[in-house]
Amino acid sequence: MMNEKILETERLLLEKASINDSKFFFELLNSPNWIEHIGDRGIKSETHAITYIKKSLLTSYSSKGYGLYKVSLKNTQAPIGICGFVKREYLKNPDIGFAILPDYEGKGYMTEIAIATLAYGKSNLGIHPIYAITTAENSRSCMLLTKIGLSEIGKIQPPDSKIKFLLFSNE
Repeated sequence: MMNEKILETERLLLEKASINDSKFFFELLNSPNWIEHIGDRGIKSETHAITYIKKSLLTSYSSKGYGLYKVSLKNTQAPIGICGFVKREYLKNPDIGFAILPDYEGKGYMTEIAIATLAYGKSNLGIHPIYAITTAENSRSCMLLTKIGLSEIGKIQPPDSKIKFLLFSNE
């Protein structure tokens, strides 16, 4: 089953995830940076990963018309991360989110795909402004958000959270 392509850059593909991506999502959602900065989602098997893909990603594609997409290397089709949009109850507009497997960090992949995804969100989805949230401790995420043209506009504390997040916007 082919994944539906959203966009491509010089080195990367952005595609809708499918249940065939369960092995990759199991690995990503259990990677150290995901656990530290995004949180443990309780994905303890590929079966759990399939449930996550169905409930979180596929549901978002069908109900909102967007979501978090799989990022793959164009030359090998190897999945390396995710990038896309999440609509949170406590934010007026969707926010851009991303994550990458540790082996692919520091190669400019997330900058490349996040810039393209931001442009896609503005032009194809009509999202404006586009937000992003991260913790102050996640310096790599903060640097990436600044690099792709977002600015910190304040702090926000989600209703179900004990911590405040930095809020970024492209406005």
